[in-house]
Amino acid sequence: MTTIGSLNEKPLHAALKEWYRCEGDQVEAPLEGFVVDLVRDGLLVEIQTRGFSALRRKFDRLLDAYSIRLVHPVAAVKWIVKLDEGGRQVSRRRSPKQGIAADVCAELVSFPSLLSHPNFALEVALVEEDEVRRPDAGRGWRRGGYIIEERRLVDVVETVELVSPEDLLGLLPQGLPDPFTTSDLAAGLGRSRHLAQEVAYCLRESGALATAGRDKRGMLYRLP
Repeated sequence: MTTIGSLNEKPLHAALKEWYRCEGDQVEAPLEGFVVDLVRDGLLVEIQTRGFSALRRKFDRLLDAYSIRLVHPVAAVKWIVKLDEGGRQVSRRRSPKQGIAADVCAELVSFPSLLSHPNFALEVALVEEDEVRRPDAGRGWRRGGYIIEERRLVDVVETVELVSPEDLLGLLPQGLPDPFTTSDLAAGLGRSRHLAQEVAYCLRESGALATAGRDKRGMLYRLP
């Protein structure tokens, strides 16, 4: 049976599961050899904080028979919480980074065509969260001697529902040129070219966006 196990469950996952839970829901319910976060009158609710590819076997097995809602959190507001060696909080500051719904495409690249399935829905939970860091000189050299210990939910700010390829178009910024490149998309989103390429890939592979040739800047895309 496939499960992360409640003993290994991270605080963000546990808190979101509780936030989405409704009265009467079955929690961590066994189903056809898998464990589902929430089962509600034939609807399966799966919360995945990262790594959509890990769900491929489960979805291949269950999606044709059940409606599945996949929930993915994106940190719209992030607080950096630092602990000392004894686990006591020594500081808490707001990160300048602000997540947007389009960030989900970094995970959706695992199976963008899934949005065409009538039983599948993706919900982006834009959250306020604490990112808790603890000292680790060996592994934390990229973060000034700290590693990320866990993520904790503070609040759910907003949710964005994606139930069809066309809904992905709502992730695009206003004012894109026609046609546009991933450089244009990156500038409009305020994100890296790499994420813009992932967004464009999801739109293209899901059928929501058509290509319009190529020029010296790269692939050209045209809105429907």
